[in-house]
Amino acid sequence: MLWIFAAIIILALFSIITYNRLIAKRNAVANAWAGIDTQLQRRYDLIPNLVETVKGYMEHEKTVLENVTKARTAFMNAGNVKEQAEAENMMAGALKTLFAVSENYPDLKASQNFMMLQEELAGTENKISYSRQRYNNSVMDYNTALQVFPNNIFANMFNFKPADSFAVESEEARKAVRVQF
Repeated sequence: MLWIFAAIIILALFSIITYNRLIAKRNAVANAWAGIDTQLQRRYDLIPNLVETVKGYMEHEKTVLENVTKARTAFMNAGNVKEQAEAENMMAGALKTLFAVSENYPDLKASQNFMMLQEELAGTENKISYSRQRYNNSVMDYNTALQVFPNNIFANMFNFKPADSFAVESEEARKAVRVQF
């Protein structure tokens, strides 16, 4: 009878430890996403300044500026990780195009405001890249914890769901931007 009681206690302790470990990993994923979200928000806060700086120089490339604005709007309206990742991919492509087109405007490239914004965006892009990697590592760690035995039993029992990675979805987003005139 004592060994049954001991087995129940051990099983209860194991359940509590496993549950707490899964909660900690899920919270690490949420924290890592918050890091991405902060950097993306910083980038999207810089965009209106960049657009205003560039507007006067790029009269003929209105579609480039419109794409940047559309991507910013898509990010602001995104409701989940997948939608934010899609908006992020759209913005990355729009910014690549914007900076590629800016090469054709020597006055713009020499503008102190443009150079400063470009530098701030480059630093933010590096932080976004780091935050993405951290988030994806947290997602991998969390999802692995959900799948290994015996955690998978407890994960199903407590209704833990896998998290989505933040990845480039399309082949188009992976390609370098080509601008031809």
